[in-house]
Order: sequence, then structure tokens, then C-alpha cells
Amino acid sequence: MKLGPRTAGAFAIAPTPFHEDGRIDHASIDRMTDFYLAAGCDGITVLGIMGEAPKLEAQEAVDVALRVIARAGAAPIIVGISAPGFAAMRSLAHRVIEAGAAGVMIAPAPSLRTDEQIVGYFRQAVEAIGPDIPWVLQDYPLTLTVQMTPAVIRRIIQDNPSCQMLKHEDWPGLEKITALRGFEKDGSMRRISILTGNGGLFLDFEMERGADGAMTGYAFPELLVDVVRLAREGRREAAHDLFDAHLPLLRYEQQQGVGLAVRKYVMMRRGIIDCDAQRKPGSTLSELGRAEVDYLLSRLARADKRAELKRGSATPQPALAS
Repeated sequence: MKLGPRTAGAFAIAPTPFHEDGRIDHASIDRMTDFYLAAGCDGITVLGIMGEAPKLEAQEAVDVALRVIARAGAAPIIVGISAPGFAAMRSLAHRVIEAGAAGVMIAPAPSLRTDEQIVGYFRQAVEAIGPDIPWVLQDYPLTLTVQMTPAVIRRIIQDNPSCQMLKHEDWPGLEKITALRGFEKDGSMRRISILTGNGGLFLDFEMERGADGAMTGYAFPELLVDVVRLAREGRREAAHDLFDAHLPLLRYEQQQGVGLAVRKYVMMRRGIIDCDAQRKPGSTLSELGRAEVDYLLSRLARADKRAELKRGSATPQPALAS
């Protein structure tokens, strides 16, 4: 299944599991992939920023992507291919597309500053990987330091027919979603899929502004699945009630520098991965930080029970590992 302008739902951004010594944990990759699909995710994205892609050797990146693609079966897999040079991007893109990936994701180089530089960069990237490979435009100015206005995004989309999706992670960014959907309505921009990131922190209102779903790495992807579903069903109060129960943990994850450490710790606690290690250089949670996360998890478990009773049905959530 290839990406298209109406691709929708919840796509989990997958971390790369490691052993304590930095080796890739292949067994945890398999279990994590199975978990995402069992949780109801519509797809998975690998080798993103959360996947610690810059810390992987080229062949390691290929191996991780191909393992998830093979494990996921028919589920669409998006592979991040951002790299300092286009040759590496082209090589990885062709390998994963040949293996069955639904598309690739490209982020702007952090050195880009002017609108013309940004537009030119993506034009060259498409020339490098080929115009037939569907791709996702990643807009993440808080980390990448590249500011793309709605007008610039419109130019990139109109200039590159193979761009099928925007991964929207601007902050504040609700007005940007509204502006882009406005361009579609007035006919100045073709329709694209918009999936949102930012850890899911604004997913409740992003869906109301016209997003098609979520693409982020929150450690409870069931939330993403259910909020997207409830929003599309028009069940606004139920979507917000569920979202509110997770907001304390979502907020805690947003701390700069420790967000991935929090996510991996929670995923380890849930039994999804065996170890919360990051490949060096990487951050770790202190014992006090772990205790705070444990406290939030205990509160979330109680809130989930109340929310499930209120909304009637929900995706079952696995218990925390002891």
C-alpha cells in the first residue's frame, strides 16, 4: 500500500530498541511491531528523529527498516531517509521502496534559511530519489530550526507531485493546518494528507482543524488510535475526555532532552521493548524521574478505567510489566 493524499489514521513513530551495550535489539523490534499493529495503528514510521537514525550505520538503518517492513505485512511503513547528502537518501529510499515501504519521509537540512533555499532543497531531494517515490514532508521547526510558512509548503507540494503527506509538527501550528486546508478549498493547492506530531500534545484540536490523523511516538499509541477514531466519528466530548486523561504524561514527555528517555522507559515498563537504553550519546532518566513517570502511569491506569466505562468501548490496553 503506497501513500496517497487521503492516507489517514494513527501512524506510530517507532524508536529503535537497543541492548545496554548499544547493539540493536532485533527481538524487541519484532515485538514492538506486533504491538503497534495489535493496538490498532494504521501504519508505522521508522528511522525518524525518535528512531535515533543518525546514530545508526548505513547498513543498520537498512536492516531495521527491512525488518519492520517484513514483519508488518500489508501495513504501510514509512521510512525516514533524511541525511546530510542526497546519495545516502537515494540509496536508502530505493532499498526500502523495493522492499515494500509505503513511502519515505524527508526533513529539511537544518542549514536552510530562505524560502528559495527550502523550496530548492526539496526539489533536489526529489530529483535524487526519483519522482515516482511517494514521500512525506516533515515540518518540525522546533528541532530542525527551519521555518516553513504555509505558502512555502504550498509551493513544495505544488512543485512536487510525489509529495503525498505533510508531517505537521509546528508549535503553535493549529493556524497552519487551517491555512493549508484553506488553500485546498480555494483551489490553490492540491489535496494532501496531514498527520501531526508534537508527541500528540495538540491532537485533540489538530483533528478538528482538518488533520487526517497522528504520526508521533507517544508511548500509548492506543490513545492516538482512539482519539483519531472518536474525532472522525464526531464524538468530540469523548475524544477530549480520553485525551485529557493522558495529558499529564504527554506533557511530561515534552521536556526537551529527556522525551525519548521517558518514552523508552514507559515502553519497557509495558513490556514492548526489553531495555530503555539509547545509543550514545543519549539521555537517561534519573531514579527520581523514573519514580515520577511511575506515578503518572498509576494515575493513568485509574483514569483509563473510568474513561473506558464512560465511552463504552476502546482499544484494550496491555497491563504494565511488573
